[in-house]
Amino acid sequence: MLEHRAIVILAALLPMAIVPAAADMKYPDMQSQWRNPTAGRGGNPWDPNKPMGLGQQAPLTPEYQAKFEASLKAQKEGSQGNSRGSTCEIAGMPKMMNFAEPMEIVIRPNIFYFIPVQVPTRRIYTDGHSFPKDAAPTLGGYSIGRWIDEDGDGRYDVLLAETRHFKGPRVFESTGLPLHDDNQTIVKERIYLDKSNSDILHDEITTIDNALARPWTVDRIYLRVRKPIWIEKNCHEANPHLTIGNEEYFLSADGKLMPVSKGQPPPDLRYFEQPVRR
Repeated sequence: MLEHRAIVILAALLPMAIVPAAADMKYPDMQSQWRNPTAGRGGNPWDPNKPMGLGQQAPLTPEYQAKFEASLKAQKEGSQGNSRGSTCEIAGMPKMMNFAEPMEIVIRPNIFYFIPVQVPTRRIYTDGHSFPKDAAPTLGGYSIGRWIDEDGDGRYDVLLAETRHFKGPRVFESTGLPLHDDNQTIVKERIYLDKSNSDILHDEITTIDNALARPWTVDRIYLRVRKPIWIEKNCHEANPHLTIGNEEYFLSADGKLMPVSKGQPPPDLRYFEQPVRR
């Protein structure tokens, strides 16, 4: 009995076992354009059922709660705080699953693709290989997954995915809701179509991170677009924010450099010829 319990406990602690998809199984009808219904409506909260910022009630540790509140204070004063959006940097996981713009899902026998308008394509490998030991850390991490047939009808219903191997900095949303600096994040997902409406896609995302006092699960919702229109978007084309050294500045409508907070000093101009005062 003790030996059996030990085996059960050990199995629970091991990383998710990945099994290649069976060749004769059918995939769910997910290949389509999808949009985030909360995008552009007063922000893009990580938990779509709660308001952004402190309203998210994120289970942060005291240290990272203080960092978060400092970010919110900085944004009220005009700067960007912990938010990464003003730099046009890749959002990284898990924020990249916010999808401020429409995205496309493409399913192949050994790989599942999220193809968004702006951020890089995300790949979830379903061919059965384990996490590579030498994977280079990236903002999006490295994702592996497996398909399951929950009701035994010969069609896959759910994609289970796990993502590791991150670098930072990364945040949950544009309010600067932070993840830990050690980048030891683990993101687990359960991706499936709504049983009552196949035009609704669920992505139940659980984030395990040392900035959190406990794992944090949210249900991200995406809506199918039956007549998709694809646009091209370049973050730099409409980005008035500038970072010089460790300071943030703003580009005015007439092309002049402006401070983002009261009393902010100008950048170091030592390499520019200074006007002669007479």
